[in-house]
Amino acid sequence: MIYLLASIGLSVMLLLNFRLFPRYNVNTVQAISLNYIVCFLTGYVLLPAGIGFSLDFGQTWTWVALGIGVAFVVTFLLSGESTQRNGITATSLANNLSLVIPVCISLFVLGTSGRAFDGWNYLGLLLAVVAVALSTYKKADTNVPGSPTSAGLVALLPVAVFLMYGFTNTMINYMNIRYIATGVNPVVVTLTMVIGAIAAGMVLFTYRLASGRDRLDVRNMVGAVTLGVPNFLSFYTLVLALSAYKGNGALVYPLYNIGVILVAAGVAALFFREKLLLINKVGLALAVLAIALISWQEFV
Repeated sequence: MIYLLASIGLSVMLLLNFRLFPRYNVNTVQAISLNYIVCFLTGYVLLPAGIGFSLDFGQTWTWVALGIGVAFVVTFLLSGESTQRNGITATSLANNLSLVIPVCISLFVLGTSGRAFDGWNYLGLLLAVVAVALSTYKKADTNVPGSPTSAGLVALLPVAVFLMYGFTNTMINYMNIRYIATGVNPVVVTLTMVIGAIAAGMVLFTYRLASGRDRLDVRNMVGAVTLGVPNFLSFYTLVLALSAYKGNGALVYPLYNIGVILVAAGVAALFFREKLLLINKVGLALAVLAIALISWQEFV
């Protein structure tokens, strides 16, 4: 449980970074591109004594991990584009609702639920989806000129975000079950994923510099550090949480996703005075109930 709580807290720190970047004129895209270098250095420091790191391209898991790393960057890019074209509401819903994918894969494909799910557990999963939708709902701003329409490829961006977040979380769970559980060190696996993300991030960074869209700035580098450290640690502690629960993504992912929403909502209300609509408050209440139903066996 301690790893799960740590992952939730660190994930909220990521949200705080994104919330504060505009205030300090940090270029979010550049910070995202460079933060994976910081991620790697953080993970390298955490390598257990006597364990080195190198890329073994003869191992299947190496290529899978590198691919997941590239998917991290692609997912960030899709989220940014979807936010600009469709707004925060649609993108946030797509992100959080993606928990359905790893949960269902864990239950019905990988068969790693760890225990038989009863009716209360399934009701909790259903309420979790409803809670996420209600908690992230925001009224559309009708006063913004040129608001995007739900037409053509633009309307498919939230679908792409949904699929990519679901895909990356599912593949992380698969890596945990197929390789980490059989003896591969989780830090080594995580660092390999980060290498894939670094490669994709540097391609993006170089392109934006060459095209004149960005320029090097100390603030962006500081933002990369404040983003990169919790970014790695949130992912690493999530992997440890999955290991502690024997790869039970059907339990871990709902608790993680809803936990982030609850803590983030509290932090937003306390420090940023963000107001919640009645429908958001109903969603938060349902989230608490969903957590209790999903994990009730763990506390009896």
